[in-house]
Amino acid sequence: MAGGGEGTTLEDTPTWVVAVVCSVIVLISLVVERTLHCVGKCLKKNNQKPLFEALQKIKEELMLLGFISLLLTVFQDRIAKICISEVLANKWLPCKKEKDDPSSSSSSTAHFQTFFKYPSFVLPGTARRLLDKASGSAESCAKGKVPMLSLEALHHLHIFIFVLAVVHVTFSALTILFGGAKIRQWKQWEEYDSESVLKTKFTHVRNHDFIRRHYRVFGKDSALLGWAHSFFKQFYGSVTKTEYVTMRLGFIMAHCRGSPQFNFYKYMIRVFEADFKKVVGISWYLWFFVVIFLLLNVSGWHTYFWIAFIPFILLLAVGTKLEHVICQLAQEVAEKHVAIEGELVVKPSDNHFWFHRPKLVLLLIHIIMFQNAFELAFFFWIWVQYNFDSCIMEKMGFVIPRLVIGAFIQFICSYSTLPLYAIVTQMGSSFKKEIFAEDVHEGIIGWHKHAKKTTGLRKAANGTRLNGSTTTHGSNHEVGKETTTDLTVESTESGMEEGNGNAGEIEHANVSHEHK
Repeated sequence: MAGGGEGTTLEDTPTWVVAVVCSVIVLISLVVERTLHCVGKCLKKNNQKPLFEALQKIKEELMLLGFISLLLTVFQDRIAKICISEVLANKWLPCKKEKDDPSSSSSSTAHFQTFFKYPSFVLPGTARRLLDKASGSAESCAKGKVPMLSLEALHHLHIFIFVLAVVHVTFSALTILFGGAKIRQWKQWEEYDSESVLKTKFTHVRNHDFIRRHYRVFGKDSALLGWAHSFFKQFYGSVTKTEYVTMRLGFIMAHCRGSPQFNFYKYMIRVFEADFKKVVGISWYLWFFVVIFLLLNVSGWHTYFWIAFIPFILLLAVGTKLEHVICQLAQEVAEKHVAIEGELVVKPSDNHFWFHRPKLVLLLIHIIMFQNAFELAFFFWIWVQYNFDSCIMEKMGFVIPRLVIGAFIQFICSYSTLPLYAIVTQMGSSFKKEIFAEDVHEGIIGWHKHAKKTTGLRKAANGTRLNGSTTTHGSNHEVGKETTTDLTVESTESGMEEGNGNAGEIEHANVSHEHK
């Protein structure tokens, strides 16, 4: 074996140990990789493209976290050699140091020896190596300076990245399971509405169940009661049968009036999967939050406790707003009509949403879900790495509320808020591209690409003709035709992303395709 100062390297490690460790690591990695591959293959086979793309995004996030961990491993020695002032190193600590706790390398050595219960000359290889490197890093700094980040702290960061990845993937799976279970309850209402929507009758607006539940009880002058009703309703019945039937009919009459048999339930499934794909990723502004949280996690500030209320408050605000949009739809109809012929029809409009932007709500849901996952990952990391006795964990009175709030947020956001967002945002002025079936959508994109390519060829041919022509009138006519073609192509491209008004014949073709 190597000397005590050098620790145990691969040169002094039995080959069977290296082979066994590598085999276990490779086996676990292959099992995870093949599992994700099989899940993706199953999603593609079932034509669940949004969920497949969400799975690919999760893989990208795992790859990013793995790359961050790799960078920490490669540069750990260089990071450990960066020295900062001892005064600066003792500021903004997550745990207060005891007064008799010197920050020198000798105290670090004593801590290691106490932890392992070995004297200096008989420490086992790995501990001895870490201790020697830590001592060497401290000795490499000038007097009055200490390493910016020790090797032990870097090792703990590795574990935190792994825990964050596991919790993020687990919570993503729970979101799609809970949300999917909620939306599947709406299928029976779709079948009921398809049979009754075409019946001609007269409806007394104030006696309609939708109006009674959202307007007649509170009235137009009881705004506070309306908001209170919206606040509590998100917990016990986010979407009822009457609300689903009414919003379905309002969407159909606004965007595909000629197809009353449009399968709104299948559209909701596609919309929910597309929304999930957007909230499952980790955007740059979410990493900014992580950095801010790690910066403010100072002893005595109880940041970890107070910051748990941010996603909680946002969740309550978002759920209340979405429920209140339904109340606004009822109020708008009740104030304009006394009796109507046929079913009650609400009018979708972006004016019901914050800043007239329904997508802003999805951004807030994205922040809520990631921040909640990050906070619970931080809790599990502290638990695994430092146990409950750690000063970072704080008192049990701070721990229990955080866990309860985290579990509450995950369940309500997955089972209530995200499905509620999927249907309520259809009450905006625009429809989403998921209104088209997958093959219809791909066919339109193919037509668009072909039209764009044809336009480019015409431009090239026309340019040659213009250069060799002595007459300008005919050329101007051709240019006008090309401009018209360009405008048609561009309008089609933007319409695929987010349509507005009546979708017309394309939607009718889509509905006919679904019935076939």
